[in-house]
Amino acid sequence: MDPDRAQLVLEKIDQILAWKRSVDVARDRHFVDLGRYLCEVRAGQYWRLEKLGSFDEFLARRFPQSRRKAYYLMSIQEHLPPPVRKQLPEVGWSKAAELVKIARSEGERFQSEPWLQKARTLPKQQFKHEVEKYLTGKDTEPSELIYFKVYRSQMPVIEQALETAARMLGSDKSRGYSLEMICADFLAGAHLQDDGSSKSLYLAFCRLFQMLPDELRERFRRQLQKVA
Repeated sequence: MDPDRAQLVLEKIDQILAWKRSVDVARDRHFVDLGRYLCEVRAGQYWRLEKLGSFDEFLARRFPQSRRKAYYLMSIQEHLPPPVRKQLPEVGWSKAAELVKIARSEGERFQSEPWLQKARTLPKQQFKHEVEKYLTGKDTEPSELIYFKVYRSQMPVIEQALETAARMLGSDKSRGYSLEMICADFLAGAHLQDDGSSKSLYLAFCRLFQMLPDELRERFRRQLQKVA
């Protein structure tokens, strides 16, 4: 390893990350203004100045990746009162979009300060979870989308494994639960062949037991009693 080259590369990484953070902060400071201007463009039909056919066409040109964010920013302008909007740069646009959900649900009963405090202190995913729990009345787990590439030749095996796990868990469970069961089964087999820590195996078994229907849980208990 070349120490000088290594130090240079590490410094470059830190510089780029620091620049990205500064850009993110500047963007968050201006997203409220951006939503306000977008609402004005739509109301005044300013897009006609560029000889465009519609406001959607205007958004497609300015937001080629996704127009959803533009509509989020406009909903912030439309549903949150001015005193709240002044404090939004402290929390960022994604948390502000979650605040809109509360404001739309509560209407004039919307108490902004407690939710602003949560938005300031909680991480983004946890805050989103709190909003979902409040609106639905259900304490659901935070979720993530996982993307990975598989070849078409692999799909029959994958689909068969997911369908088999779904039959064991019940049709009301999502494919995510089925995948978790398959992974738990793999962990169980892997730990039988090594002397590593069994903590992850224990957690996998506990999780798997919780996902089983009541009938299979009882059968599992009876089997444990026989083994004991």
